[in-house]
Amino acid sequence: MQILARLCISADGYVTTPNGWPPQVLDPVHGPGSHGIAEFLQGVEAAVMGRTTFEPALTNDRWPWPGLRVFVLGSHRPEGTPEDVVVEPDPERLLERLRAENRGGDVHLIGGPSTVETFRALGVLDKLELVVLPFLVGSGMRLTDSLSTATGLEFESSRALAGGSVEIVYRVRPDDAPATRRPDFDARQPQRP
Repeated sequence: MQILARLCISADGYVTTPNGWPPQVLDPVHGPGSHGIAEFLQGVEAAVMGRTTFEPALTNDRWPWPGLRVFVLGSHRPEGTPEDVVVEPDPERLLERLRAENRGGDVHLIGGPSTVETFRALGVLDKLELVVLPFLVGSGMRLTDSLSTATGLEFESSRALAGGSVEIVYRVRPDDAPATRRPDFDARQPQRP
């Protein structure tokens, strides 16, 4: 079982629009299976997310995660939550439930940067997949405001997607893994011509 975070991100670094929606909803090619999600979901058996991501699904006309077990990190069970959805306030206990119910498939970590950081800090985030969208949104929520800048990433692959998006896949290095040399930006002096 691998835990895989996959987020669409605007070319200017936002993972939400100013209204809080995922930026891919602004893309003309957006639709079911777009942005490589259909291929990504082939090996996935479960979805884990925070309550803020989960709650809007309760009012959707169709369930967004058909065929997937759903696990929600949240302090309370929202009204209307299907009985088979696991809601747990403690991330470590949620992870235990996820592992106990896993049948060998991967887990899609859906949600905002703070949920991604919660699982990264536990040392269980295996991959971070970013789909860079070919437009700017100007404001919204940034990935890096919540994700630790000490997160070690190792490039795994990239590919062009329909409509001009680019998928970049990184393996997340555990906190105790040897770090690759990162530039020391504070130590650099500006060079004058």
